[in-house]
Amino acid sequence: MTTVGMIGLGVMGLAMAQNLQRAGFGVCGYDIDPSRRKLLKKAKATVGQSVQEVAENADVLISSLPSTEALLSVSHSLAASAHKRITWVETSTLPIKDKMTARRILSPARIVLLDCPLSGTGSQAQTKDLVVYGSGQLAAYKKVTAILEGFSRKQFYLGAFGNGMKLKLIANYLVAIHNAAAAEALVLAEKAGLNLDLVLAAIGDSAGQSRMWQVRGPRMVAADYSPMMSMHLWQKDMGIISDFVSAAGAPSPVFDQARALYNMAYQDGHGDLDSSVIHLLLRSMLPQPAAGKSASCSDGLVESKC
Repeated sequence: MTTVGMIGLGVMGLAMAQNLQRAGFGVCGYDIDPSRRKLLKKAKATVGQSVQEVAENADVLISSLPSTEALLSVSHSLAASAHKRITWVETSTLPIKDKMTARRILSPARIVLLDCPLSGTGSQAQTKDLVVYGSGQLAAYKKVTAILEGFSRKQFYLGAFGNGMKLKLIANYLVAIHNAAAAEALVLAEKAGLNLDLVLAAIGDSAGQSRMWQVRGPRMVAADYSPMMSMHLWQKDMGIISDFVSAAGAPSPVFDQARALYNMAYQDGHGDLDSSVIHLLLRSMLPQPAAGKSASCSDGLVESKC
């Protein structure tokens, strides 16, 4: 049985580990947070006490990490202790230059780093509804294809190391815009006096639908802003995207407007909530009924009798 070493057991990493188990792979995982290690143990997987122990017991490594600091720390630890050739599938959303640095750190060791970020949320990871954007050494990528299939529904090989992150940032660029557009459209539908459940269904079967409409639209209507991806992490991603756009020299007026909304929501203290919380922000911008008038009179949604 092939054993996969999972480094990072957050929402994404734990879901990936569980799906790999269901696909018939052995899993040995580690996270610096003891509570996350307990969850992996509860799932009947092997829990390592360090990244080095995980690497020693695994045939392939996968990482899902929250920051550049975490990536470089793991890279230094593995480079200093590597005793065998192993492929490391790095799935985190981090700056390309930092992944390049990690690859340079690992180059003296027999560790092949692949850049394979994922498109999908934590809840999508639980149902294998993830897309892999793979890049790096082709021979190494081919060897881990079956493992990628164990936790994702689709995989794309994009060539040179770093191309995976480039496409991931473009995908998240669109997510940022589509999420904001869905929130704005739902507020408009509410102001227009439409049944929002019918709006969700009708737009979902039209040319105006998007994946964000499908995934986050119902949560917006239900005012459920519990985090699939917290605004803390989303702001990190938005900064990486902005740097990528700036370096490419591409115009981004629509993205820039969407980012301004996320910044406002974050500054309003919604860092622990999901990025769909911009729906709440937009609703807070609605004009309040004038004193002495009902909401329907001020909204102009019914014939005024005031």
